[in-house]
Amino acid sequence: MSESKKGSILVIDDDEGVRKVVAEALKSEGYFVDTASNGKEAIEKSHTNFYNLALVDLRLPDMEGTKLLTSMKETTPEMIKIILTGYPALQNAIDAVNEGAQGYLVKPINMDELLRTVEKHLKRQSEMKEYTQERVAEFVETRFKQLQEEERDTPRATKKD
Repeated sequence: MSESKKGSILVIDDDEGVRKVVAEALKSEGYFVDTASNGKEAIEKSHTNFYNLALVDLRLPDMEGTKLLTSMKETTPEMIKIILTGYPALQNAIDAVNEGAQGYLVKPINMDELLRTVEKHLKRQSEMKEYTQERVAEFVETRFKQLQEEERDTPRATKKD
């Protein structure tokens, strides 16, 4: 799988037209885009490829999108998941968030809104990754200094002849 520096996105929708339009819009912005037409295919792809973000149709032929969110959270917990739906309802939005969606967009999709949402989430993901790496480096450095101090302060046992 080729990967873009901007990010890798999986578009999951049973409507081929939606998949193509969304994929082309994202590709034109420099993202690597892969597609799946159902939940099973999406799960298989998420097992073998890394995606920064998934756009998930709420109603798929083989499972509800909220079920897919749960399955994908288990395989790739750090992947951002955004629900796409033509059936906007408060309960759908609540279910999506409760199952791990970080976003919720209504069809017909406003491409400018979609691109802004994707960019915002991927930027936040990148910032969190950098923050986490910095925190790990700080922890290691601090712990190393603590161990050096402990070693310096610990009296050494003298060996008897």
